Amino acid sequence: MPHPSCSEGEQGPSPNLLSHPHPPPLPAMSRRVVRQSKFRHVFGQAGKAEQTYEDIRVSKVTWDSSFCAVNPKFLAIIVEAGGGGAFIVLPLAKTGRVDKNHPTVNGHTAPVLDIDWCPHNDSVIASASEDTTIMVWQIPDYTPVRNITEPIVTLEGHSKRVGILSWHPTARNVLLSAGGDNVIIIWNVGTGEMLLSLDDMHPDVIHSVCWNTNGSLLSTTCKDKTLRVIDPRKGQVVAERFAAHEGMRPMRAVFTRQGHIFTTGFTRMSQRELGLWDPNNFEEPMALQEMDTSNGVLLPFYDPDSGIVYLCGKGDSSIRYFEITDEPPFVHYLNTFSSKEPQRGMGFMPKRGLDVSKCEIARFYKLHERKCEPIIMTVPRKSDLFQDDLYPDTPGPEPSLEADEWLAGQDADPILISLRDGYVPPKSRELRVTKRNILDVRPPTGPRRSQSASDASFSQQQQQTLETLLEEMKSLRERVQAQEERITALENMLCEFVDGTD
Repeated sequence: MPHPSCSEGEQGPSPNLLSHPHPPPLPAMSRRVVRQSKFRHVFGQAGKAEQTYEDIRVSKVTWDSSFCAVNPKFLAIIVEAGGGGAFIVLPLAKTGRVDKNHPTVNGHTAPVLDIDWCPHNDSVIASASEDTTIMVWQIPDYTPVRNITEPIVTLEGHSKRVGILSWHPTARNVLLSAGGDNVIIIWNVGTGEMLLSLDDMHPDVIHSVCWNTNGSLLSTTCKDKTLRVIDPRKGQVVAERFAAHEGMRPMRAVFTRQGHIFTTGFTRMSQRELGLWDPNNFEEPMALQEMDTSNGVLLPFYDPDSGIVYLCGKGDSSIRYFEITDEPPFVHYLNTFSSKEPQRGMGFMPKRGLDVSKCEIARFYKLHERKCEPIIMTVPRKSDLFQDDLYPDTPGPEPSLEADEWLAGQDADPILISLRDGYVPPKSRELRVTKRNILDVRPPTGPRRSQSASDASFSQQQQQTLETLLEEMKSLRERVQAQEERITALENMLCEFVDGTD
């Protein structure tokens, strides 16, 4: 085999070649020794000291979620909180030391287990807790002075702790939650209603749930070692694979842009393993690869634009990344970003929040015990021009469907935006919750019964809030009136003084 740096014309003479007037063609393998990919040289770099967020008491709850959520405006981190559950929200630009009295978002009565930003409104975030509730919050653009304790809506329907949240990728205000009661509930946050309840599909604890690109299917992993593909609107399991990974430790699964499913899990000998599966043929994996013997669950973060999946293990001090392609062997190892300190959790920035001028293709927010540091993945390029091949059009903040349209059976791909001129977040839009008139609909059945109680408590809450606001307005009006009278008196005194001096 020739040296990879030599072209065919640069080969040194050999007896074989000299004996032929026309040398035989070289085997295809030697022509392309290394697989061609623009992502082969992706490298990760930890942010500088001034880009980190210091003095954050990251939650110590033993739960395999990322504990961190980020979007182009805010960074949210689940923190330690006495007597309940809380998370902290920081504007992205507010780096450095975080004041120990910085306001938190705390309405839960037990630890928060998962948080997720709404993909269609950068000021709305959902939180799930051990107290069995999901709360949806509107975060103001200014830094609040006091703790935020009033959610826009509280969703009640689970009977045990809620550990997984995931917003629908294309339908407005559609939120999925999965609880320790082995039930998946899909909500319309805009009305506070339960849309669907998938309560007889998982016989054991659900480890992960992921939507496909247009939100028509779900992939789930469960403690019963089964990987399932579910059509939520039909309430059917359309494909399943038992023991995609043979070990008993938790599995994770994400859909790829091709509709395949990428999984992480463990072998029978407790080695970590990754796999790629075609849901139309679950018999054999498209790829199956052993990794190492560490015991941390690998959290996959998939970027459909580049086809790269990043694997972050809780307790690891590295991020490994692989490119998923359409050609065998389908999953190609790219590189590993290593650091000294282990990660407690990890946030993954949506593509529209990246700095395209620096060829940044991914950014993570790594949680330490007391701080959060950005890790930036870039593709080195000499040109300062916009790199079209690195940044295809990517999902923007506009939903392509309303909740009712999706529930009625419509599907739509995400509305894409170009990052050519960078992304500017739109101004904050208020999420309005519209309660339907309960007299106009039949009484809910089954698990929906608990909703009427929450409706009653919500209207009572609204009444109290309204009364408080009216009191404050009355007090402000009186204060303004008193100030106006004082200003008028002072102006009169000034006029008299001027007249007297004349």
